Amino acid sequence: MGATLAVLAAGMGSRYGGLKQMDKLGKHGEVLLDYSVYDAVRSGFDKVVFIVRGDIENDFRETVLARMAGKVHCELAFQEMDSLIPPAVFAAVKKAGRTKPWGTTHALLCAAGKIEGPFAVINADDFYGREAFAALGAHLCGKDCDEPAIVPYRLDKTLSSQGTVARGVCEVKDGYLVSVDELTAIERKAGKIVNTDGSVRSLADDSPVSMNFWGFPAAILPAFRKYFDEYLQTVAADITGNLKSECFIPRAVDAFIKTGEAKVKVITADSDWFGVTYREDRETAIQKLSDLTRAGIYPEALWH
Repeated sequence: MGATLAVLAAGMGSRYGGLKQMDKLGKHGEVLLDYSVYDAVRSGFDKVVFIVRGDIENDFRETVLARMAGKVHCELAFQEMDSLIPPAVFAAVKKAGRTKPWGTTHALLCAAGKIEGPFAVINADDFYGREAFAALGAHLCGKDCDEPAIVPYRLDKTLSSQGTVARGVCEVKDGYLVSVDELTAIERKAGKIVNTDGSVRSLADDSPVSMNFWGFPAAILPAFRKYFDEYLQTVAADITGNLKSECFIPRAVDAFIKTGEAKVKVITADSDWFGVTYREDRETAIQKLSDLTRAGIYPEALWH
């Protein structure tokens, strides 16, 4: 059995000003996640589960899935605001004014029923690189596939000149993850990288960070569910104080490390990351994809 790729594609794109998971950036209408799926398929992944919202299903099928038909085993899972949420909690948060789903841990759990073996998780709006997929694919299809893993990236290579970004800052020791601290307002100011969600904190340029490129055994899914259920208890205890809160995968993994539920291997790969956090990032992404195609890394039309 190969590995499954779970693609987080239900985002609202509020900072981007549109559905960036379906923004056509390649010469033949490819979106950014097309390149990740292409890299995954040639790295040992034999199934892809896209986690989307019901209101974008038809557009997603036409824009993304139609090109992959017959070439990739794809399935859809759906993340809605009420998915997996106790009715009483959902009614209370809706009445209080919550309008968004519950973050990446919630998204992953919405796809849990379609995951049977080792799997990777990625964001739809990030480019991770073929070397990274090859390295994680080898891990998930190898003898150590029951060991969670992360492919981190260097912080200064993942910033946007357009504004702040959220990154999970990793502490690594002896090839394993010691902690991951999800920071939500990182930017470069006066030549230094700082985080400003709360007190100002300086960060080293070469800090390894999570870009949500994780590898897991299917056996870890119950731990994610337990963590999410505990998160919902905090929401229920303070509805109005949690209207915009989200349950992030990096924070769940950090909790698993601290409780001894997981030992997370750090996999290094010589890959460059880029993404489309803001609308102004779009032209840079188009140019980089064009350069990679011109260099022969990708064919002119991925799925032809």
